[in-house]
Amino acid sequence: MTRTVQQVQRSVRARRAAAGSAAAVAAGLALVVGAAGTGQAAALPTESGAQSPSAASCGAATAAPKATAAARTAPVPEAAPAPGITGSAAQKISYGLGAEAPVGLWTSSSVTLRMPVSQGTVSLDVTTRGFSAASLEIQRYVPTTHRWVDLDSSIGGGLPDKGTFTFPVSAAASPGHPASVALRVKDLDRPGRLSVAASVKDGHGHTYRAPVRNAVVDQPTTTLSGWSGGTVLVRGGAAKEFTLKVKNTTRRAYPALNAGYFAYGQSNGHTLAPKDLKLQQYVPGRGWQRVSLLPGGCDPGMSAALIPTAKSPLAPGATAVYRMRLAVAGSAPATKVEAGVSAGTGDTSFFYRTLPFVIRAR
Repeated sequence: MTRTVQQVQRSVRARRAAAGSAAAVAAGLALVVGAAGTGQAAALPTESGAQSPSAASCGAATAAPKATAAARTAPVPEAAPAPGITGSAAQKISYGLGAEAPVGLWTSSSVTLRMPVSQGTVSLDVTTRGFSAASLEIQRYVPTTHRWVDLDSSIGGGLPDKGTFTFPVSAAASPGHPASVALRVKDLDRPGRLSVAASVKDGHGHTYRAPVRNAVVDQPTTTLSGWSGGTVLVRGGAAKEFTLKVKNTTRRAYPALNAGYFAYGQSNGHTLAPKDLKLQQYVPGRGWQRVSLLPGGCDPGMSAALIPTAKSPLAPGATAVYRMRLAVAGSAPATKVEAGVSAGTGDTSFFYRTLPFVIRAR
């Protein structure tokens, strides 16, 4: 089975959606993480595997965001990675992996062969701790096409922490002329630990194994302050201030850092609309700025991409601060609102927190 980044991300988002209202949270994550700014939410599966009611009713309207996502992640030619020769001359196969593999970032990896292989198969047997092996993406670089491609994978069998990733290989290698295959690894879910045991079937009835390599899977430290579970906002009343902080506690720079906000509410057939909420963000040197909330298209929700507040990429030790305040307009329905914030890099979210509140007339 060949997995795509979009499939894994949909699975990860679906698991997180179980934290609150399945329809509202799934729609919010689709908007904030994968399609913020498009004004359209993609259909997402819920924890049980079925689509959320609002997403399922969208019909053909969901075709546009899927096409957009596919175009955004379509493979394009890339510069060849540096050769990753690992191991010693005595090892017929060796495997290299960085000691740290932060969530959402590609981590360089490689397999080195020192014997001839004809129509063989390389296998990477992975064991995860703290996250599911299904959230791993492993790719190899194909020099002839200058593209990265997904490895075939087999996950599960009742053991979500186990998985096997494979790819075919032929190489006229020897101890004096090793052949290296460039790989890259990315976890799309949570922190933990990763172990990889590489082996190769040489096509002549022999299987050779490399020493196991281990990596720590970490992520930036993200905190949310100023919001409590019992928050009540009054129509036409004062704004509630809260702060999201993302500190890069890894040893890798985080490019394309982003953060978002979403909200959903409905009462007696009146759906909460962008005009009902006033979201502002404090930007150093510019003061409080209005942040546009966009409707969720076929899903009854809204989302906003927050204004970047730190240098990109976010260097190790650096902190991005998103200081916000939210007020409710007099037009808003009196209802319970499912809301939340997320932070991530590119299309991968490494932090999500629900910020529910109640709207009252007075």
